[in-house]
Amino acid sequence: MGTTLTIAIAEYSEIIRQGLEQILKRLPDFKIQCVIIAAHEQLHDTLSTWKPDLLVINPAFPGSFPLEQLRETTGCAQMKCAALIYAATDAHLLRAYDEQIHIYDTPDEIAHKLERMHLKETLPVDQEDEQQTLSTREKEIVVCVVKGMTNREIAEQLFLSTHTVITHRRNIARKLQIHSPSGLTIYAIVNKLVELSDIQ
Repeated sequence: MGTTLTIAIAEYSEIIRQGLEQILKRLPDFKIQCVIIAAHEQLHDTLSTWKPDLLVINPAFPGSFPLEQLRETTGCAQMKCAALIYAATDAHLLRAYDEQIHIYDTPDEIAHKLERMHLKETLPVDQEDEQQTLSTREKEIVVCVVKGMTNREIAEQLFLSTHTVITHRRNIARKLQIHSPSGLTIYAIVNKLVELSDIQ
């Protein structure tokens, strides 16, 4: 079924707008509704009406700063904002965004970025716990990795998208500071997530 998202695209160039819209609508693990904003005069009204999950916007688009004020005045407090990059942009300016989407990104790279932004709301953010504690879902994925399953096999078994599995695996590696299947195997045995007989 995939993740359902409403994405607003704020960009002057019709070629870039339509190209990005076509890529977003073809991503296999997402069901995406695109809202097009072609002129800065439409920005506030369109966001207020549609309340999108994500705004992909050219950083040069007038009326979009500061982003927190834009979220507040349009009633989109939870809206993620991604900068649409195709020219040199001030790095200081980009820090305000949740993500950056480049016009040279592949569809897979865009999908990973969407998944990351979407999971920011659903994964725990407690910094102390984050370094030590895996969620139940992450423990399930560790067990699958230790058993030698591929990302696709894990996704099928746990009814997730492949992109979600990859994102969880990155979070696991960050929390545990373990970056190899052999390291995860030792972790899983020590923490009694698996028995030796479970390992191929």
